[in-house]
Parts: sequence; C-alpha cells; structure tokens
Amino acid sequence: MSATKPTEDPLRTQLKALLEGGQAHATFDEAVEDFPAEQRSVVPKNLPYSAWQLLEHIRITQRDILNFSAPPTGGYQPLEWPREYWPESPEPPYPGSWDNAIAAIRSDLEKFQALIADPSHDLFKPFRWGEGQNLLREAMLVADHTAYHLGELVLLRRLLGIWKK
Repeated sequence: MSATKPTEDPLRTQLKALLEGGQAHATFDEAVEDFPAEQRSVVPKNLPYSAWQLLEHIRITQRDILNFSAPPTGGYQPLEWPREYWPESPEPPYPGSWDNAIAAIRSDLEKFQALIADPSHDLFKPFRWGEGQNLLREAMLVADHTAYHLGELVLLRRLLGIWKK
C-alpha cells in the first residue's frame, strides 16, 4: 500500500517529512524538550554561543526564509548578516522568551509546510525577487539550516551534561 494518497505530490510529501526532521537525527522537539532554564544562557568552553542564541538564531533565520519565500505585505525586507540573525546576549531577554521562540519556530514551520503543500505554489519557478531562488531550494535550506543548528544544540546539551537520548 502506498504511503501517499493518489492526489498527493510525492516530492511535496518528502519535503514535508524533511522539514519535520528526525529521520537521521534528533527532532526539534527532542533537542529543546526539558531544557533547564538555568542552562539556557550558559556558553560552554570553546563554543561561541548559548542554547538561547542557537534557538533564537533558528527562529530568526527560519522566519527570514519564510518571509523571503512568501513575502508579507510590503515585500521582503532583508536582514543584515550576521548582526540581525544572532542575538547578542547569551541570555533570553525575559522569562517567556524560550517558550515564545519555540512556539514561533513551530508556527512558522507550519506556515512553510502549508506553502510547500499547496500545489498552486510552483516548487521550481524562480521567485520574481532574489537571484533565482525557488520554493524547493528554500525548503531544503530551512531543513538543512535547522538540522545543522539542532546538531549544535544537541552537542551543547552533551557538553552541559543534560542530553539524555
């Protein structure tokens, strides 16, 4: 029996699975679950950032790619690299920042997956803006970028002695 419905596009199905992650590495939820609040701002020796900075970088970058792929009213406004992609402080700015960032990452991922799932969005057609990028490339970029930094987050947890997988 086929894993996809006859009306589903196999490429879109695979992209959705790629964006959900976890096939060859930890999922987003596994990497962030039960992360002790007192450890979120710790910068381990020989690493340049805290768990908070990694999490916020994932959020900022994913939102930027979503905005690039489906520009909000007013069009896409590029961020300044690297300043606007990384928070300066290793500490979350307020107590709810960690949970808000997680919720925003999940919400933006759902929006991106909806773009991918919608057959009216051509995966291969270059955007009118940018330099030839298309939705397929941006989906792979979100998956690749997030997986890379989730690996760093897992390593950071190992260094802090708080990885239980």
